[in-house]
Amino acid sequence: MRGRALGPLLICSAAVMWGLDGVALTPRLIGLPVPLVVLLLHAVPFLLMQPFLFRTYPRIAQMNRSGWISLLLVAVCGGMLGTLAIVKALFLVNFNQLSVVVLLQKLQPVFAIVLAAFVLGERMQREFFVWAAVAVVGAYGLTFGLGLPNLGAGSRGIAAAAWALVAAAAFGSATVLGKRLLDDLDFKAATFARYGLTSVLALVYLGIAGSGLPLGTVGASRWAIVLLIGLTTGSGAIFIYYFGLSRVRASVATICELCLPLSAVLFDYLLNGSLLGLWQWLGAALMLIAIVRISWTRGRSEVQPGEVAGDHCGPRGVVGRTGQGS
Repeated sequence: MRGRALGPLLICSAAVMWGLDGVALTPRLIGLPVPLVVLLLHAVPFLLMQPFLFRTYPRIAQMNRSGWISLLLVAVCGGMLGTLAIVKALFLVNFNQLSVVVLLQKLQPVFAIVLAAFVLGERMQREFFVWAAVAVVGAYGLTFGLGLPNLGAGSRGIAAAAWALVAAAAFGSATVLGKRLLDDLDFKAATFARYGLTSVLALVYLGIAGSGLPLGTVGASRWAIVLLIGLTTGSGAIFIYYFGLSRVRASVATICELCLPLSAVLFDYLLNGSLLGLWQWLGAALMLIAIVRISWTRGRSEVQPGEVAGDHCGPRGVVGRTGQGS
């Protein structure tokens, strides 16, 4: 019985760590340029992985052209674009209902399945469209309740929700694109390569943007947060998650991953005093039920939750950088 409980316990532990990240850790980096945050959140875990995964360099170097293209696409979508979007969303809300941003990111399976239909030629079942519609209705209720969107100037909530949806789409895309990468590398090597290439892309982005590498603006307290993320919700939680995932079915993992949004709501209340309204709760429940239903059905097909490390979503790391997954 203990052996059976270990897998779900590890997945739940990783999910709670990602929930804490989205509410208590990454938002504390506010004030730093978003591309710099993306660099730090990938480069630091990548450096921490060196003693354990340095032997994977030859395997990565031997990949064929299609493997490198897959790695580049995963790094661009799940690394750069997804992380840029979710960090931007977290910074925009300025500690006001951070859990909404985290919950909206759970829509990534919807994007993953749609993209799989176009990229991999997989068939979408009729049931998917029903539950996807329910998820969208729930996401609207979570974001706006029963009211209409406030389109006036200075409405940061709508912008944050939009960026969260971009992140969900990016992480969901990375899950599908990464399916091909796993033909060449196992999940540990894929995670290692993805963090390394994303770090390089972030450096290039900073250079092109002309902002240079403003490490002097980070400060001791923020460096401590970056290091904590790297040790826990970054590389640490990823390997805890995958060790647990190897011991359970995908459908069970989907249920366990609900610890991410639930913990985010709890931490947001305990740390920031933010609490969802009644209609937001109902919207969140609708959305999560629909996502569980979609993922449960999907768990029996080829694209499993969390196939590519770092796609929370997400990818994981920043709020389940999945890719989450989720």
